[in-house]
Amino acid sequence: MIKRIVIVLVGTIVLGLAVVGVLNMAGFNPFQSQRTDRSQPALLKSIKDISQYHAAVGNFETVLDIEDNVAGIPTLITGRRTLFVAAGTVDAYVDLSGFGDNDLTLSADGKSVTVRLPEPQLDKPNLDHERSYVFSQDRGVLDRIADAVEAPKQAEFFKLAETKLASAAEESKLRQQAAENTKSMLTGMFSSLKIEATFL
Repeated sequence: MIKRIVIVLVGTIVLGLAVVGVLNMAGFNPFQSQRTDRSQPALLKSIKDISQYHAAVGNFETVLDIEDNVAGIPTLITGRRTLFVAAGTVDAYVDLSGFGDNDLTLSADGKSVTVRLPEPQLDKPNLDHERSYVFSQDRGVLDRIADAVEAPKQAEFFKLAETKLASAAEESKLRQQAAENTKSMLTGMFSSLKIEATFL
């Protein structure tokens, strides 16, 4: 009796596996995991008017070489040196909301205008997380043990990278390019109105 029950159970299992195999070959898997998304749709909370003309974007890349050690203790025991590749962009913009009556002077005949442009500003660096990563890292024994217990945090590298990219943007010609691009944009706009623009 028990033997028959075992044979029936084995036969049922084999048959079940065969059915699943056929269904898989047909592209249907009854045991395939499914994901149900019950998230609420995104809601618009507010709209902010933008009066900035983003005139230029600079692409920057740098390699951070950071070494941390403890005085008097060999780096073989404790300490780490990290090479971090950081890449991102910095926007240069001109804020047109500050235009006053003295910044736009139209000639009496209406054929020319004198424009005093605000100084271009630089936005906060926008790091590309897909292109920013730890390239290599040498660690002492104690640091390796610590990293095995808790994953090292990379937030400090991203923060330092932002500072480096901001400094590079300040030293570049990004502001100058933004000013030139803004002048070109305004010149085209006034030209369409048959007005010649001059910039101070």
